[in-house]
Amino acid sequence: MSSFGFGLITAAVLAIATVGFTMQFAVTNVLNLAYGSIMINSAFVAYYANVHGVTAWASLPFGVVTGAVASWALNRFVFTPFQRRNLAPITVVIVALGVDLIGTFGLQAIVGGSYVSYRQNTGHEYHILGMFLSGLQLIILAICAVVLVTIHWLLRYTRLGKAMRATSANPNLARNSGVKTQFIISTTWLISGALCGLAGVVFAMNNGVFEATSAQLYIVLLLAAMFLGGPGEPYGAMFGAMVIGLSTEVSAAYVNPQYKEVIAFVALLGMLTFRPYGIFGSEKTL
Repeated sequence: MSSFGFGLITAAVLAIATVGFTMQFAVTNVLNLAYGSIMINSAFVAYYANVHGVTAWASLPFGVVTGAVASWALNRFVFTPFQRRNLAPITVVIVALGVDLIGTFGLQAIVGGSYVSYRQNTGHEYHILGMFLSGLQLIILAICAVVLVTIHWLLRYTRLGKAMRATSANPNLARNSGVKTQFIISTTWLISGALCGLAGVVFAMNNGVFEATSAQLYIVLLLAAMFLGGPGEPYGAMFGAMVIGLSTEVSAAYVNPQYKEVIAFVALLGMLTFRPYGIFGSEKTL
């Protein structure tokens, strides 16, 4: 059961990240491969706030704001100009990959290659249903639950959420119906970027130690979770994150933990082969 507990925490962190990742893709049709880079940069901003006297949890908003601003700026000054030129979607993907490499290794050049950790107390350890979870991990689970409920409320019961869903379904029709699509797109990048920054900080907290390239392979988990649930489907992203998070950690109890990401890669290849639009998606999604 201990591996199931680790999987539950991994799934919670992955769910926060994947929901933001798939929201970006749903509304803007941009596969933002720089997502992991923004996550780890946000984690380091929060880390430096922490080492300068701010408590670990109080430094979390610094990471959230960093993720939101960085994502908004990335869309405004990089992705939008390329999209206006009506270039092939693969061009934007390659640009995103380049931004990811610049963000990751640029950060490494600044902070160095050493591992760092937050100054935090993981709290007491609790025995729940055969799982041993620390106070820190329980807080991460609570944050995940609040985030997922809030996203559900936003998408289903607010005018902004309805406008986001309309823009995702048909941006031209939404624009002709009076929806300010550019505002909706910018707002989506701010919200999804905030989720990215939040995911980066809790990812680093849960890992204990991290460095500039710690999230470099995280994009594989994000893609696997997104395509498993369905591209552009926030609820599918939640489901996919739970499946991938649990399967990678539980499998680590039986195979070398260094290869647990292979499980996610196999799931990604399998889903792309047999059902590329995911469990909750449809052929119209692609």
